[in-house]
Amino acid sequence: MADGTGDQGIAEKESDGPSEAGPEAGSDGDASGRLAMASCQASGLGLTNCGATSENCCTSLEVPGGTYDRTYETSGDGGTGEADPATVSGFRLDKYLVTVGRFRQFVSAWNDGNGYTPPAGSGKHTHLNGGNGLNATGGGYEPGWVTADDGNIAPTNDNLACDPIFVTWTNTAGSQENLPINCVSWYEAYAFCIWDGGFLPSEAEWEYAAAGGSQQREYPWGSTAPGMECPGAGCQHAIYNCDFPNGSGSCAGVASIAPVGYAAEGAGLWGQLDLAGDVFEWNLDWYAPYVNPCTDCDNTDATASSRVLRGGAFYYSVSTLLPGNRIDIPPTYRGNYIGFRCARTP
Repeated sequence: MADGTGDQGIAEKESDGPSEAGPEAGSDGDASGRLAMASCQASGLGLTNCGATSENCCTSLEVPGGTYDRTYETSGDGGTGEADPATVSGFRLDKYLVTVGRFRQFVSAWNDGNGYTPPAGSGKHTHLNGGNGLNATGGGYEPGWVTADDGNIAPTNDNLACDPIFVTWTNTAGSQENLPINCVSWYEAYAFCIWDGGFLPSEAEWEYAAAGGSQQREYPWGSTAPGMECPGAGCQHAIYNCDFPNGSGSCAGVASIAPVGYAAEGAGLWGQLDLAGDVFEWNLDWYAPYVNPCTDCDNTDATASSRVLRGGAFYYSVSTLLPGNRIDIPPTYRGNYIGFRCARTP
């Protein structure tokens, strides 16, 4: 497995967010192929000031396609036990987890009039298979949004306060706008990404980005173990084990959740931050054993009861930071350790 700093291979093309004259969110985008992102139409905390350089929170980076093994083990000097190969076409993956500030824009859209719900069949990877999207397990293609799930979108103040100690949402904008939104269901994560002009990444896409593709990295940034780095080196690889902000190993409420992009040395091969730690991330797929072969695949087995989570979280152990780690959670569940990021057409 190749080591790396995390800055290597970052594509130059990235989205700085839409201009006022840009296309409507969810449109096919402009001539450059860039989609409008509704959540960053305005300026403000959690919208236009993310990361070390205070950049647009909707920055989205190219991930070139390739092939890798979804199952592998590492010991810092290379991969072993490779299995379950997958081929992924190029796509874009947002640099940052969705912030409270960005999600607040979606809540406003949902509260406006009759409330926002995604169009039937939206949210597909329309750059694949002539617009049909990902290849579904068992044949056919990904279904996109199902209108029967409209009632599962309910980002109320009460629902977004699933844990009074660790909740990042506040009823009005305040000091937590740059924290990752948590307490969101899979349905709300999917609906947000559609509203924002994108889609949820498939499990294969998410892991491909976190593993550095065929580099099969031990961690998204390389082979260096994250260690106990707070406060000395500032938790610069990942936020985990209740070590943020002071290395105590004991969580202190929402203060133990870092602003998105805080762990600046934890960037993956293509520049995405927080692929390990802070909050777990919803993936598109139902949780089930891997199906082989996988070429732009999506597990659409609706007989399953849980969706996939990836990436580790602020109070979880170092083992959850590994790209291959996956857990299963019902899509209606709201957890203080669960957030998400969106993917987009290349």
